[in-house]
Amino acid sequence: MKKTLVCLLSLAALTSYAQSPNTLSKKEKKTGFKLLFDGKTTTGWHKFNGEGVGNAWVIEDGALKLDAAARKSGAVAGDIVTDGEYGDFELKYESKIAENGNSGVMFHVVEAKKYHAPYFTGPEIQVLDNERHSDNKLENHRAGSLYDLIPAKPQNAHPAGQWNSTRVVLEKGKFAIYQNDVKVVETDMNSPEYKELVAKSKFKAWPDFGKAAAGHFCLQDHGDTVWFRNIKVREIK
Repeated sequence: MKKTLVCLLSLAALTSYAQSPNTLSKKEKKTGFKLLFDGKTTTGWHKFNGEGVGNAWVIEDGALKLDAAARKSGAVAGDIVTDGEYGDFELKYESKIAENGNSGVMFHVVEAKKYHAPYFTGPEIQVLDNERHSDNKLENHRAGSLYDLIPAKPQNAHPAGQWNSTRVVLEKGKFAIYQNDVKVVETDMNSPEYKELVAKSKFKAWPDFGKAAAGHFCLQDHGDTVWFRNIKVREIK
């Protein structure tokens, strides 16, 4: 009985030290990370090429949620982007997708009237229900992939309805995606090989795709329910 009580007390102590969502650890603060989402408001975000955040984006249990049901009922949604722009960076976030859902996170997104969508300029890290969504037929369209360019390998995404952690690092063209603490994508965006991948992808139709040295982060509205939390960034200079 005493041993059981000690174990329970130890577990409680460990739990109390667990980092709360949407906060920065001492190490993150020391290394320059900043929160992009405070868990309570949409401060720091706005609609792509617009102002404010549509009411289909809601705060739910400390997560920024795109509510597909509300969207279908007429609530305003749309892709949303950070107020700030970033060049080289280390980005962290957690995402959870609904069944049969599709979404993504883009970077180096440029806002201008000539760009009708964020993907005209910004590469995307895919968020997907790998088990059900039809995009699972293509390896480089599955969760954690650099969308339509480089597949996530190994494919270690958790199922729909479960949180996945993602870390993305870009420094002087060197790019990597870590999904659930495993490196799944690595490339040099300045290399001829990478440029050839773009030239053979759907993005070849947009001449400014991936060309910006800095830009906004974007959370994609693909029409499906998706949640994001623990969104934080460290600028690399």
